Amino acid sequence: MSCVIFGAGKIARGFIAHLLSLSDIDFVFVEKVDALADLINERGQYTINILGAPEKNYVVKNARALKFSQVDEITEAIAEADVVFDAVGGKNLQEIVPFYIKGIEAKAKKGGYLNFVTCENWKQPAKILQDGVEAGISEDTKEYLDKYVGFTESVIMRSGIEAPKELLEKDPLIVNVQDYWYLPVDADRVKGKLPEIKYMDALTGFSGFLERKFYTYNAANGSTSFLGALLGYEVLAEAAHDERILKILDGVYHETGKALSEKHGIPLEDQMAFTQTSLHKLQDYTIVDSIERNARDPLRKLGKDDRLVGSARMVLACGIKPENLCTAIAAAIYYRNLEDPSAVELERIVKEEGIDAVLEKVCGIDPNGELGLMIKEKIEKIKEWGWLKNE
Repeated sequence: MSCVIFGAGKIARGFIAHLLSLSDIDFVFVEKVDALADLINERGQYTINILGAPEKNYVVKNARALKFSQVDEITEAIAEADVVFDAVGGKNLQEIVPFYIKGIEAKAKKGGYLNFVTCENWKQPAKILQDGVEAGISEDTKEYLDKYVGFTESVIMRSGIEAPKELLEKDPLIVNVQDYWYLPVDADRVKGKLPEIKYMDALTGFSGFLERKFYTYNAANGSTSFLGALLGYEVLAEAAHDERILKILDGVYHETGKALSEKHGIPLEDQMAFTQTSLHKLQDYTIVDSIERNARDPLRKLGKDDRLVGSARMVLACGIKPENLCTAIAAAIYYRNLEDPSAVELERIVKEEGIDAVLEKVCGIDPNGELGLMIKEKIEKIKEWGWLKNE
């Protein structure tokens, strides 16, 4: 029994590897950054700090990593594996497809089932990988691919936070994580059977769960982050306790909640209870998570299908006016951070080309359509409130 984990960042080390280690399953990281791979191989272990529950802290031992340059070793690791996880960031998925193709072609010669489980906050990550593999796989492997290889998704709801400097000096691989353990996986897309992994739950009827999480948790996170940045907060939990933000956030939860309930047939009271788990996480002071980290890359986070505009489009399609989501989008448009190239470019577009250009080029919506007009109305509102001090 063995697994491969593409990526060795905070979620890969602090959640996926944690569960595999607890389950006594052998695994290897595949990491693009050579220095990180070298550090893992040099130290061979690292600590996971469970925020607010130090009695649950854990040391992952026998950690090892392969570099992207080690193509043959990666191919063999996939061929020997039962499951391959990825936690590389949605925008990097295409980059790992060639490794998957080589690994599947090698696995086909050995035989047996192989499942790929995505661990990304991204829309349809499994489809991206499956489409890429199907387009590039050799003809003589296609039958094996169809019968024995599964591409499925999980929903990641544990946060991994950068550890303080004093802890990193003792253990540069240490990860601070939320005291959350549940890893739901879409069972309907699995071929064969997944191994027994602690806290992993293979669910049937998974359709909509990832979207439900994305448009509840990520929409709320984005709203709190960009509103918090506008109001001068640096820590997410502190922003999530501000009454001005909470009023808007409550509206966001009701807008997405009603839409998701209607779209996926979820009882509204169940969906609203789910929103409370999101709020609890945002307000948890033990999770010292920065506004900067969560607001980073606003050009992507303002995308047509991402957490804010995507949520607003879904809500509007259900006949609900996304008033509060549009306020959050307005705040995001005015996110400023000179250290973030994406934020710098966003500021340039606003100042040189105007709001309509942001709505059209970044958000992918008609500036004079219903959603575009609502966002522009909310920009005027936050100006009236005095929230745009430097504009």
